[in-house]
Amino acid sequence: MNIMQKLFFLLLIGMLSTTACTAPKAEEASDSSDTPPAHNTLSEAEAAEGWQLLFDGKSMDQWRLFNRDTLAGWAVNNGEMQALGEAGIEGAGSDLVSKETFANFELSVDWKISVAGNSGILFNVVEGDDFHAVYESGPEYQLIDDEGFPAVLEDWQKTGANYAMHPAPTAKTVPVGEFNTSKIKVQDGHVEHWLNGDKLLEYDLWTEEWEELVAKGKWKDFPNYGRAKSGHLSLQDHGNQTRFRNIKIRKL
Repeated sequence: MNIMQKLFFLLLIGMLSTTACTAPKAEEASDSSDTPPAHNTLSEAEAAEGWQLLFDGKSMDQWRLFNRDTLAGWAVNNGEMQALGEAGIEGAGSDLVSKETFANFELSVDWKISVAGNSGILFNVVEGDDFHAVYESGPEYQLIDDEGFPAVLEDWQKTGANYAMHPAPTAKTVPVGEFNTSKIKVQDGHVEHWLNGDKLLEYDLWTEEWEELVAKGKWKDFPNYGRAKSGHLSLQDHGNQTRFRNIKIRKL
């Protein structure tokens, strides 16, 4: 083999080695382990644990307006259930309630609020001629723009609080315009509030302490506040654009 042939052979070997080193591996090209789960769906594990969806990203057929059989003031956009922030409907406004009622449960909800927005997630809501708004009966997990709200907020008015009852001073929200994840767990009157993976507070319904807080606070003139053992869930329309997705519940 002459010198030119040796040089050509060495050059060919180098090119083949470079190609082999840089070629992507088949398993790496097809790896989808980092793909986030689709919104408004249940994983196999969640389904096995008994979770159910209250919103599939397309239809609001599991919800209606409080004390009504209709829907207004809300829309489904981009897989999100959105309070449009329009003028309230005569009477009860545009607060939503779940068609189904619940007693012991774990609820998980993603929510995103507008600048200076205000909303809430309520449970054990009771309907009927004696009730004119969801807050007259149902305890509320507060959702609000803590930083941008145009009025000074008391601690019991801030995000994650049991509104007008128990503050949640450790609550840490993501920036307005991004989604938070809230969880409410209710079992035999014991309630937990969670936000973005952190437990904020816990309290017990119908205890002596509960009755004292009701009697001396905002709800003293609402004799049915917080008394129901079960009821509807509610998503509040407070005249602001608020969006919800991944609404999931598990009965306990």
